[in-house]
Amino acid sequence: MSDLRKTSVQELLRSTDLDREVLLKGWVRTRRGNKYVQFISVNDGSTIHNIQVVADAEKFSDESLKEITTGSSVAVRGKLVASQGKGQAVEVQAAEIEVYGASDPETYPLQKRGSDQKGISLEELRKIAHMRPRTNTFGAVLRIRHAMSFAIHQYFNANGYFYVHTPIITGSDAEGAGQMFRVTTLPDVNPPLNDAGHVDYKQDFFGKPTNLTVSGQLEGELAAMALGKVYTFGPTFRAENSNTARHLAEFWMVEPEVAFNDLQDNMDLAEDFLRSLVRYALEHCADDLQFLNDQYDKELLNRLKFVTDNEFQRLTYTEAVEILKTARQKFEFPVDWGTDLQSEHERYLVEKHFKKPVILTNYPKEIKAFYMKLDDDGRTVRAMDVLFPGIGEIIGGSQREEDLQKLSTRMQEMHVPEEDLWWYLDTRRFGTAPHAGFGLGFERLILFVTGMTNIRDVIPFPRFPKSAEF
Repeated sequence: MSDLRKTSVQELLRSTDLDREVLLKGWVRTRRGNKYVQFISVNDGSTIHNIQVVADAEKFSDESLKEITTGSSVAVRGKLVASQGKGQAVEVQAAEIEVYGASDPETYPLQKRGSDQKGISLEELRKIAHMRPRTNTFGAVLRIRHAMSFAIHQYFNANGYFYVHTPIITGSDAEGAGQMFRVTTLPDVNPPLNDAGHVDYKQDFFGKPTNLTVSGQLEGELAAMALGKVYTFGPTFRAENSNTARHLAEFWMVEPEVAFNDLQDNMDLAEDFLRSLVRYALEHCADDLQFLNDQYDKELLNRLKFVTDNEFQRLTYTEAVEILKTARQKFEFPVDWGTDLQSEHERYLVEKHFKKPVILTNYPKEIKAFYMKLDDDGRTVRAMDVLFPGIGEIIGGSQREEDLQKLSTRMQEMHVPEEDLWWYLDTRRFGTAPHAGFGLGFERLILFVTGMTNIRDVIPFPRFPKSAEF
């Protein structure tokens, strides 16, 4: 090959500078043709669209062309010209093709349909998660996932937030659910025991029981009490033995925390943040979104515009319960004040009653976490959930309890050991201040933006019960 600079497929497809020599490298999606000409479709991951390479069969031996099979990686030097065919503006007339890595057509798992995995179910593709990024669907999902990650950092940076890296290994359970993965260096056979006959974690690496974190919120609060406006964006883990389309054992969370914010400020931030992210997706991921809209969910683009075009409806949990109790629709789960709302209830409010995104506030204290600020009625807390069409809850947050005595009382009521969170209570002892924040499940966001229906299909290598293969 010459000393040409490699040009991405995306750049080539956008180019108007024709009749010039170019070098492209990528993977073959399909090859077709006859004894006179071969048409080779190549993709390098930069875009959902392939570029057509036209090879004059007289210039290439049958032996060299046989190596160019679906899945093989190639380098192509040739001339970028206006395309004579339909569906693309440009194509490459090949002068030289080098095969870096051939692909056995008999064993390549995506051979039958090339880049279009419709011949293979999404469930089957999870079993070959190392190959599925080569399909159009997962190429689109992963590019959108990247774009949303970038948009999140861009939003917070532009608004004066500081990115804080909170611990992945922790000695506390932020949610109080106890469904955590243990981290230990003690032997799994005959671990050391204490006098009571229990595992002696004083001899463990950290000298105490530790786990993988379920949230960076508590540490985020500590940083907010000094830096003012912070956010975390990192992996979290939950050992919940659930095999539903909504649960992962390893997932990513985005958690802003802002000193001196109250519940109203928190709602304003959540709404502006979400609308900004969806706008970014519509502006920067148009081709991938159009593909997913056409192939999987004809209402995807309408749902995304539904979020950007409508102000969010705000109401209390109590008001929502009254609406649901008088609804003409039959629900699988009954609705009573004091019970947690199910996805069917949340989606009814969004999709049928208000026909816009909804923010519910002021939930009963019994169904919310210990750190949420008590309302004056003593029955509810200043919690908020943001509800989206097709998804239900996409954000959960609250104004935090800044009063030391009230927080201590709540921890005792909910059996949260104060001795393990002495450092958290110190923020209420020394310069306490009102503050608020929320958590956005990143995969929930990607589920919404892509229109995929299973959360295992919006993360490159999903972790769920009995599955940690890749």
